[in-house]
Amino acid sequence: MLMPITATPKSVIALSIILLAVAAIFGALNTYKVKSLRGNVTEATTARDAAEGRRLAEQKTRDTGVAAAKAKATETESKIAKAEAELVKLQTEKADLQTKFQANQAEVASLQRRMEEIGVKPSENPGAPSATEMQAQLDDARRQLESAERENAFLSDKIRVTQERSGQLQEEKKQRREASAVKPGVRGTILAVNQAYNFVVLNLGGRQGVEPNTEMLVLRDGTLIGKIRVSSVEPSTAIGDIITSSLERGVQVQPGDIVIYAGTSS
Repeated sequence: MLMPITATPKSVIALSIILLAVAAIFGALNTYKVKSLRGNVTEATTARDAAEGRRLAEQKTRDTGVAAAKAKATETESKIAKAEAELVKLQTEKADLQTKFQANQAEVASLQRRMEEIGVKPSENPGAPSATEMQAQLDDARRQLESAERENAFLSDKIRVTQERSGQLQEEKKQRREASAVKPGVRGTILAVNQAYNFVVLNLGGRQGVEPNTEMLVLRDGTLIGKIRVSSVEPSTAIGDIITSSLERGVQVQPGDIVIYAGTSS
């Protein structure tokens, strides 16, 4: 038979001390775990706040860049429209000057014939005016002829200047058209995406041959994910509208996606 264990005060105290020690150890471990978890939470919260701050800053920078690009595009279009209006005005002025020049040439020819008629001797024409009257008419005709010739010279110079200016404007317009001719194979990258207004900013522009209404293929990891249509162009950047019908369900265009020239829509 087993002998009954008798609890003595010493054994009870020893057991209590052991339990307190174990409790203290578990308490210390729990305290350490709590501190560690709190530290991890704090680090995660800080990292999340920093990432959110960076995202907001990048979004603000992109929005600012897009707004500036749109403003510059509008200014460029205004300058082009103004230049074209000036070209039309110069061409109209040129036509008016040519008409006036031809009229002056006819007047000069008429005055020259008149001077030749005045130069006829009175003896050959009994009904002709006296020599004094003829001289006065001759002097008046000469003055009118000199005035007409001066105006002719002035109009000739003005026509020449108008033609030169018109030629310059036409050359500039031609250069803009040539610069906007997109070459197949042109490719670039999407710098920013505005999902709210459904447009992107490209690192391509007029210098690379991009022009409005150009369609670009959007690739990611070599796979076609959609298309965009360029709406405005700057020398080194462009803004394009996302063609949502070309995207698969759940797919969104992102910064860093590759764009390749596809063609110009009519």
